[in-house]
Amino acid sequence: MLHLQLPTDPRWVNIAEMNIGDILVDHAYCEQKAASSCISLIVNFHGFTDLVDTLTPVVAEEWSHFERVMEQLRKRGIPFDKPRKDEYVIKLSQFVRKGGSKVMQLTEYLLMNALIEARSCERFKLLSKEIKDEELKKFYYELMVSEAGHYVNFIELARKYQDADKVNSRWKEWLEYEAEVIKNLEIRGDRMH
Repeated sequence: MLHLQLPTDPRWVNIAEMNIGDILVDHAYCEQKAASSCISLIVNFHGFTDLVDTLTPVVAEEWSHFERVMEQLRKRGIPFDKPRKDEYVIKLSQFVRKGGSKVMQLTEYLLMNALIEARSCERFKLLSKEIKDEELKKFYYELMVSEAGHYVNFIELARKYQDADKVNSRWKEWLEYEAEVIKNLEIRGDRMH
């Protein structure tokens, strides 16, 4: 369903489990950025009514995920540390085509967000299956399901506003680019991506 071209290296989940505090902190910031990204799309593309209506509840859901991650940090006595640079998202941002019509710009940002949600979903699935902490297994399973829904929202919105063949062609390019990004990123257990 996610169509990711390169799966996460299986070693990532083992490294992540050994650094679960860092993963949770990074995850909290990922949820905050996801909510902010949806707000930006709503503000910048306010004339696209279906987008506003679809993403408004996603903002609330992403923020509730942030709150839930913060709760996990508090339960474990892990301090909420400063944000880290997200090399993955920085690299994806560099692939966004600039210019063109408002619909073309919107499509680029919807596809980038879909890809981030897809990769997050895949990583949450790994955590839900592999880590030993039963509470976090359940937590990450619930978030995996939610992220899959967000991924679908972004793809469907792109296809609603742009010709499906153009979206599918560009999506293929995004998937190929993202695979290269994943291949060249260092495997780190202190980052969600």
